[in-house]
Amino acid sequence: MSAPLLELSGVHTHIGAYHILHGVDLAVPEGQVTMLLGRNGAGKTTTLRTVMSLWAASKGSIAFRGQRIDGRPTPDIAALGIAYVPESMGIFTDLTVQENMVLAARNARNARELDAARLDWIFGLFPALKKFWLYPAGKLSGGQKQMLAVARAICEPRALVLIDEPSKGLAPSIIQNLIGAFRELKAQKTTILLVEQNFMMARALGDHVAVMDDGRVVHAGPMRELAADESLQQRLLGLSLGAHQ
Repeated sequence: MSAPLLELSGVHTHIGAYHILHGVDLAVPEGQVTMLLGRNGAGKTTTLRTVMSLWAASKGSIAFRGQRIDGRPTPDIAALGIAYVPESMGIFTDLTVQENMVLAARNARNARELDAARLDWIFGLFPALKKFWLYPAGKLSGGQKQMLAVARAICEPRALVLIDEPSKGLAPSIIQNLIGAFRELKAQKTTILLVEQNFMMARALGDHVAVMDDGRVVHAGPMRELAADESLQQRLLGLSLGAHQ
């Protein structure tokens, strides 16, 4: 397994009076796709938001490339090359697809300054974005909005992309499109930490897996081992990946 690009050690997170994360230990190997799985309420989204410092870790450490990032402002963390696609997608519905992309690019003040080669690559992944380039993002379908959310995160090269449940509510054809896009992203040497409830997608993409329960990581290892062990799936997740062919 590659050395961790991102490593959480004993991370606790409180949100108001609620203690959500109870000592999360998580290693995200560089150049791989790590799936973060678990039942609803296990702490997966809180883990991603804590990495981005949207919620503050109350204890423990978070290191990126060996350097502590916990406690740093969110813009500083993003500037290190970490992108975050929230479950809500985070797009600006009143702005066009083009304007959304410009806002997401650190090195572009207008559409002319976007990296043309990078943009062509993104259009290859998500042709609908080229077709609707000047449309308001709010008029896109759910799948197209998710494509835009991912495209915003990768409009410039990133070292690490955190993605929260991208397939939620999407048609199987759109999910297959996203799987292909994430494989292409991995081929570009981007590390991905992906929260997902679609186990077909998890099995198709995952190199490594961490399973959370009650604010802790209770299992970590190769995705292929979890995918091959139905008793482990039942114990950790309460269901079988085999039911999601």
